[in-house]
Amino acid sequence: MRVLLVEDHEELAETVAGVLRREGMAVDVALDGGEALDRAAVNDYDVVVLDRDLPGVHGDDVCRELTAGGSMSRILMLTAAGTIQDRVDGLGLGADDYLPKPFSMAELIARIRALNRRSGIALPPTLTSGGLRVDPARRVATRDGRRLALSPKEFAVLEYLLAAGGRIVSAEELLEHVWDEAADPFTTTVKVTIRRLRGKLGDPPVIQTVPGGGYRI
Repeated sequence: MRVLLVEDHEELAETVAGVLRREGMAVDVALDGGEALDRAAVNDYDVVVLDRDLPGVHGDDVCRELTAGGSMSRILMLTAAGTIQDRVDGLGLGADDYLPKPFSMAELIARIRALNRRSGIALPPTLTSGGLRVDPARRVATRDGRRLALSPKEFAVLEYLLAAGGRIVSAEELLEHVWDEAADPFTTTVKVTIRRLRGKLGDPPVIQTVPGGGYRI
């Protein structure tokens, strides 16, 4: 899952981004509304976590522009104002969900995951294929009942491939949705992660390489 976090308080932004990355999310950070619109114009985000009170381009205007421009990203709006009318106003701008500050990290993570599930084809709570079982909410992956010790990135790749339902997923698509903008598109990071993941999954092989296409389960 790729997330755009828009928050003008840099220390808070980096703290939240760090927590989300440890949860296996790819996170880009924008510190103002103009930067957020620039990033959204060139990257496909599954979820945008948008602070409402931003310098420059206000969060309300960012939300309006993303919605009017046909963005498929789900928008979670954050604000220090938590009245019912504030929530109504935020949802009226096109936001998909609304979370008042201060918030718990656990609730933020849960809401982001819930929005991501709404962004495409409805998926079951647990993803399975043969003896392979992935529970995204609990961050648990098992094969034939054996728990797999996966890194956040390995878990995210496995989750994405399982969610594809047998569709071939290119390395470019994995890089776009599982890694953030810091990833170099010319590196072998996807191939290396797939190789490590295969080693942890064991035999018989689960992930198939499709020459000239990508990977699938």
